Amino acid sequence: MKKPPRDLSQLLHQQGKFPEIAEKAELLLHLDKHVKQVLTGPVTQQLKVANLRQGVLVIETTTAAWAARINFQKAKILQQLQAETLPMLSAIEVKVNPSLFLYTIKPKTNNNIITKAAAEHIEALAEHTEGSLGIKLKRLAALASRSRQS
Repeated sequence: MKKPPRDLSQLLHQQGKFPEIAEKAELLLHLDKHVKQVLTGPVTQQLKVANLRQGVLVIETTTAAWAARINFQKAKILQQLQAETLPMLSAIEVKVNPSLFLYTIKPKTNNNIITKAAAEHIEALAEHTEGSLGIKLKRLAALASRSRQS
């Protein structure tokens, strides 16, 4: 008899080093959000809180220019984090990681376009199809013609 599958969150919080890793990951996510609230503007899309070790917060950014900009505001970030979240924080280190740029979220483009010819074929098919499939095909053809008009 097989054991039923267990929830991943239960496994992470059960044994060994997993609870420590899960706790640190949650802390880093929280710090990332907090740092992005302290800093405003486009710089927030170019950075990520990478680590916290021995009271030093490591922030990664995509270019040296963004690193310089963050370094100018390092004292402000440090003071606010010490006051609100981490009183034991002693320093902030900014590192450049160009590969971080690969992980930035790019807006999705909608490539689901139905051509006029395809819409006409779908509509013709809908005329000869009965039931719910015919209704759905008619809706699809109408949707295609509406999307071209806008």
